Amino acid sequence: MSAAAAASAKRPNQRWQLAEPHLEASAALARAARLPQVLAELLVSRGITEAGEAFAFLNPELAHLNDPLLMLGMEAAVARLEQAIARHEPVLLYGDYDVDGTTAVVLLKTAIEMLGGTVCFHVPHRLREGYGLQSSVLEAAYAEGVRLVITVDTGMRAFAEAETARKLGLDLIITDHHLLEASDAVPHALAILNPNQPGCSYPEKALCGAAIALKLAQAVLERRDADRTREKTLPSFLKMAAIATIADAVPLRGENRAIATLGLRELRHPAGVGLRALFAAAALDPAAKQLTGFDVAFRIAPRINAAGRMDVASEVIELFSTRDPVRAAELAGKLERLNRERRDTEAAALTAIQAMLAADAGLAVPELSSARLLVIDGDGWHRGVIGILASRVVERTAKPAIVVSLEDGVAHGSGRSVDGFQLLDAIESCADLFTRFGGHAFAVGFAVPAENLPALKQRLREYAEKHLPAGEPEHVLRIHAELPLDRITPVLVGWLRKLEPLGHGNPEPIFVAHRVRVLGAPRIMKERHIRLEIAQESLVLAGGSAAIRAVGWDLAGRAAALGLKHGSLIDIAYRIRENDHPDFGGLEVEIAGIRLFEEDSERRQAHV
Repeated sequence: MSAAAAASAKRPNQRWQLAEPHLEASAALARAARLPQVLAELLVSRGITEAGEAFAFLNPELAHLNDPLLMLGMEAAVARLEQAIARHEPVLLYGDYDVDGTTAVVLLKTAIEMLGGTVCFHVPHRLREGYGLQSSVLEAAYAEGVRLVITVDTGMRAFAEAETARKLGLDLIITDHHLLEASDAVPHALAILNPNQPGCSYPEKALCGAAIALKLAQAVLERRDADRTREKTLPSFLKMAAIATIADAVPLRGENRAIATLGLRELRHPAGVGLRALFAAAALDPAAKQLTGFDVAFRIAPRINAAGRMDVASEVIELFSTRDPVRAAELAGKLERLNRERRDTEAAALTAIQAMLAADAGLAVPELSSARLLVIDGDGWHRGVIGILASRVVERTAKPAIVVSLEDGVAHGSGRSVDGFQLLDAIESCADLFTRFGGHAFAVGFAVPAENLPALKQRLREYAEKHLPAGEPEHVLRIHAELPLDRITPVLVGWLRKLEPLGHGNPEPIFVAHRVRVLGAPRIMKERHIRLEIAQESLVLAGGSAAIRAVGWDLAGRAAALGLKHGSLIDIAYRIRENDHPDFGGLEVEIAGIRLFEEDSERRQAHV
């Protein structure tokens, strides 16, 4: 077996899970809304069964944005902010260091300054200060004359800091989106803007932090000039809100879909020098190629996040606030350098982790290989990338994973989970060991004295053995619909494009095609990837020649293990791609999963 095939054999199993078809409902929707059947099937799977709903989903507009005054606390927040602007009081905006927090600061800062207000802001340093509101910053702001503080994308757990604000005489407005249980207490504040707080009837519960900041900006601007806000200001503000909405992985449905879609549309014409400089650094030209959710999630967001991960996130706010093109280019260039540094730092640590996993697998009594939940630690790994590293380990092992960096006697950890395992519950079972911890079902972070790390590993291992099923871990490939290759046409792709922006809650469609013929020997690229020429078997038998190109990233080993060759008959799970290369552009498919075709349907559903 080749080295590539050997590497492939070590990967977790991949189980294909085809969504249950909705034949009658999708046929009815296709007729009523005049849609292709497969698009109707995808919409029905998203809970959209009526023609009017389908039209609204495929054609978002400003009218789909909710009235911000429906949000609990909005009236009080707007009144206090208007008062501060009228009195020329400095307003402190306190944000988070990620894309959501920094863009939220930019939105509110811009709105307040447009109305003649004075704004200062603080974004904590990830390593020196950590996440969340800090009493020391509130005390310093009070000493400098600040009397109104607005948090963005943070604050719902800041009970002690809210009490500090109360004692100082600071008015505190908390804008945040982090989830609450109905029984949870909320901090003392003049107003709290969070659709998830008890008693709030705002229709969209899944807004990100920047979108809630947008709603406050919208409300205060509409008080001054409702028509101008709707026609000019709000569309412009949707740029920042769209970047945050996509980057923060909130469900792209309802109002979020309108924000993301309309914001992407506005990003085609970036007016600010900061946005233009960032696009140039990311080698994106929105005038030449329509921006997608993928562009934002994987090219724009990482560069913004790199500031908070590797250096000072406040420079993101300066980038989007400056009107000096030279300074904007300098700041965008720094973000580009920080993102490269982040990638290099991540790659070095990931190489070390892979070496640990490989060495462990060779032991007579492996520790990591036998664990159902992985805890992997290293000295001095950069805390800005350990969450990304945990995600990479999950991708490679199909197991929940926690990556820990040991620094000065403290173990800083970040974890990611898999479907069906509540990682926060696991962490809470060890609450007595931590200095601090937090997170949700699929992502956690914590700090623990280094001497407690062995006990933490043991207790988490025991917890996982009770709550995770035994057996080989596996990745589940969720397939959304069946679509033979001969039904892929430019017209259909144009319809499917209307599902953009794709992301959480609105996933990119993965299709399956059975009985696909390989028309030539697989071409290996860089020893890891494959290119194939393939066609639907029914067309080949009929003498047709409708071949389509296919690319499979990191599938060279899989192809070798299957013995793929000219004439092989396969099933493929795939995504549709539009290659814009001038020499060999056109429609092609990206292989998400591949297996040999089996006549026995039960065998075809087995693990591969």
